[in-house]
Amino acid sequence: MNRRAFLGACTACGSALIAASPTRFVAAAPMPAANITLGNEVLLRESWRDLAGRAVGLVTNQTGVTSQLEPLVDALRRNPAVRLRALYAPEHGLRGDRPAGSSVGSYVDERTGLPVYSLYGATRRPSAAMLSAIDVLLFDIQDVGARPYTYVSTMAEVMQAAKMFDKAVWVLDRPNPIGGTIVEGPVLEPAFSSFIGLYPIAMRHGMTIGELAQMFNDRFGIGCTLRVVAMREYRRKMLWPETRLAWVQTSPNIPEWETTIVYPTTGLLDAAGINNGTNGQKPFKFAGTYRLDGARLAEYLNGRPIPGVHFREAGWSPLTGFWSGKTLTGVELIITDAQAYRAVRTAVEILVAVHKLAPHALSVHAEALDRDWGTDSLRRWLLEGLEPEEITKRWQPETDEFRAARSRYLLYD
Repeated sequence: MNRRAFLGACTACGSALIAASPTRFVAAAPMPAANITLGNEVLLRESWRDLAGRAVGLVTNQTGVTSQLEPLVDALRRNPAVRLRALYAPEHGLRGDRPAGSSVGSYVDERTGLPVYSLYGATRRPSAAMLSAIDVLLFDIQDVGARPYTYVSTMAEVMQAAKMFDKAVWVLDRPNPIGGTIVEGPVLEPAFSSFIGLYPIAMRHGMTIGELAQMFNDRFGIGCTLRVVAMREYRRKMLWPETRLAWVQTSPNIPEWETTIVYPTTGLLDAAGINNGTNGQKPFKFAGTYRLDGARLAEYLNGRPIPGVHFREAGWSPLTGFWSGKTLTGVELIITDAQAYRAVRTAVEILVAVHKLAPHALSVHAEALDRDWGTDSLRRWLLEGLEPEEITKRWQPETDEFRAARSRYLLYD
């Protein structure tokens, strides 16, 4: 067979195969069934009936999805009985793509045609104009279980505005990804209240957003018309994997649920001059700085009684920010037992270790460090040379008091 005849035969054969085998598109597999029912799913199945005739606003971002990863805004719009009128976005914006601390503007969402009011721009609390067409505000955002994360502050500001303008708030509850049994201080002192900590709660509070909403509303006196749509089948001891929910990146530097475990540790170090690996490939999993002896630091920390973690000598280069292009050295945190891990205790251990081994590496910014920790006691006791056990012991009475106070607001066993 010559070349032309061969090519012709191949073409004919291919055409016949295409004609005989029409293209079939296989639908994507559904997400595995979760072990819990989210608050937004309880709303979609049952509670939506109580919204009949009421104009609804939704405070949400990319994490406001069902267990099947459907955005709540889409699910609500499919229900003709729900009158969704506006969206409200926290820090990082509606899509979660804005850097930490970046101002976000208001706009009209092209996909839905709904106004998107920013709560992390010109204002952090909904104004009268933003709420004029709304009767009920739904709040559906995934938190990470640590006081400095700003989404719970946004929730508090929304509740305060609702009280002021006579609106109702429904919080659609979600899991605490790092569990609800461990509580660690310090408890925020009112003098250090800021948007990364509005109320005197523990650094690691062990509460869901719905439980926090109840505490904010009652104990801290917001007093709005509040309804918490609770989850079902959720248990306090659950870590995120036990829920069988897919993790949706909550902010640019929290790409995986595992990041939430170390966030309450290394997120508290940067105001002391310790880089935590943000703006890199493993955000919040490193602790170090320029020319720090990582091997010595790892050996020291691994010799300490710090549960649930191993420290590995490491080097890294942030992709953006102040440290961009510089090679930093220190340790990587390898979590060996997430249930046993004590995040805040580990942060204290790292700071004390660096202060002992390389005090020149610390660059303490007092105002920022005190704001981050919600107290000036950490800074004072660190510089006085106290051991980690003594520092955490001194916080314990306030932590115990907080634990007792929170008990009346807990929704789950």
